[in-house]
Amino acid sequence: MISVILEIISNLILAVIGKIGYLGVFFLMLLQSFNVPIPSEITMPFSGFLAQRGVFNFWLVVSVGAFANLIGALLSYRLASFLGRDEIRNKYGILKILISDRGLGLAQEWFQKYGAASVFFSRLMPVVSTFISFPAGLAKMRISVFSVLTFSGSFIWCLFLTYLGFVFGENWQVLQVYFRKFDYLILILILAAVGWWIFSYFNSRNKMNRGL
Repeated sequence: MISVILEIISNLILAVIGKIGYLGVFFLMLLQSFNVPIPSEITMPFSGFLAQRGVFNFWLVVSVGAFANLIGALLSYRLASFLGRDEIRNKYGILKILISDRGLGLAQEWFQKYGAASVFFSRLMPVVSTFISFPAGLAKMRISVFSVLTFSGSFIWCLFLTYLGFVFGENWQVLQVYFRKFDYLILILILAAVGWWIFSYFNSRNKMNRGL
């Protein structure tokens, strides 16, 4: 089932880039950074292959991908900042469940300790790079630092993937096999973390209810 979904996504990515070129790369990488799981491991290597063929300019496609990642990350950051505001969370009760006081506190504590490093290095990791901006926005990380680290990490990642596509040429799709293994591993870890958060949340709520 997952393989079928990934195949559909891959074909969609290739079609978008084939139809609208650089704009397609920008659109796909923006969505990838805005919490939409569109794999950059397909977008950028395919673009690198097109650069090898002379369809794209290598450095321009790297820059477009990195800049799009930054824009998407800032949108995700702003969304999280908005949803994390006390007046918004008090007005819409569902947000209290999705973003609990404890969750906000943990996000802020995490970024106070590891914020800069986690934002930069997460841009170099499949799957995680898609979602890291949201907790950064919840924690209200300094936006200038967030922007610099996001663009720096994204540029390195886009350069790496585009270069692989450039080197592998028509065989660029063999890279998917290797990246997909990392995707599955990281996805399992994320799901485990979400499961643990849900368990901890309802466990703490039950203890509070028993104490009343």
